[in-house]
This record gives sequence, structure tokens and C-alpha cells, in this order.
Amino acid sequence: MSKIICSAAIRGAKKIIDMAEESYEQALQKYGPNQEVAFPNTAYFLPVIYSMLGAKVEKLGDMKDIFTECRKLLPPIVTEDIWLPYLAPALDAGMATFFAEEMYEAIRYLNEPNFYTKTEDPTAANIWLGAADDVIFRKRGVEFVDGTAPGFAAIMGAPPSKEIASKIALELQEKNL
Repeated sequence: MSKIICSAAIRGAKKIIDMAEESYEQALQKYGPNQEVAFPNTAYFLPVIYSMLGAKVEKLGDMKDIFTECRKLLPPIVTEDIWLPYLAPALDAGMATFFAEEMYEAIRYLNEPNFYTKTEDPTAANIWLGAADDVIFRKRGVEFVDGTAPGFAAIMGAPPSKEIASKIALELQEKNL
């Protein structure tokens, strides 16, 4: 793996974890450790953290252990003395970033409960990029099954020809992907 790519991923992960942890510290002072955290209108815990670590983040205080885990996963910043151009440390940094971002978003819902729309009709002032609630998951689930869900495909690198690119796109459409 390229030293440039790995070092950029690790530096970016550190910035995001620092940002999320700062947000956490502020929320902890404002709301206290017993403040419940969740994504609105959902019956699940913070899903990435729960699926990967088995940790149920239900309150702000529960996030402390996850930030500790983020710091454990975060490798040292790549320098001339610490040269880790390996995939594993970069992937660990990526997982730490997922965890930190998920906690950051949960805290955002505390601080700015109306930042994201709670309907399927976003406005210019209220975007739909937040956590999908259970109703939207159920509706989108049907669309994925019947093939009506909107989507796009990206091909990494240039396909050898336009025909092959077209064939790949058609195959994905036929599989409802």
C-alpha cells in the first residue's frame, strides 16, 4: 500500500477522532454521562459500533470506552522514523474513524435535533443525510427487493472498452444492484 495513501488515511482518522472526542467532551459537560444517545426513531443501538464491537452505546458515558478503542486502533502518524505503509494499520484507522463519526453524529442529534429532516422530503435548510429511521429502512428495503431503489455504480479504474462498461452496468441493473 502506498505510504502516501496510508499516511493520509491515518492523519485523517486522527483529525476525525480528535473532532469527535472534542464534541463528546463538550456534550458530556453539557448533558452529563447519563444522557441517552441514539439515532431518532430507531430501535437499534449505534449500528456500526454495535455490529463491530458488540458494544451497546445507550448513554453519553458509554462512549468513553469506544473512544479508548478508537485510540487503540489508531496507529502512529507516519513519519520518516515510523514508516507503516501496510494495509492493516490503515484499515484499523478506518474502523476507528467509523466509530468516531457514528458517535459524532449521535451527539449532533443531541445538539441539533432538527439538523436532518425526519421525513422523506428534504428542504434546503433541512437535509436528508442523517441516520435512516426504521420507517425509511422498511420502505427502502422493499425498493431493494423489487428493484425500484435509485442508485449508481462506480467502476474503479477505466474499463477496457465502452462495451465492457455497458455490460457491467447492465449486469448490475439485472441483479437489482
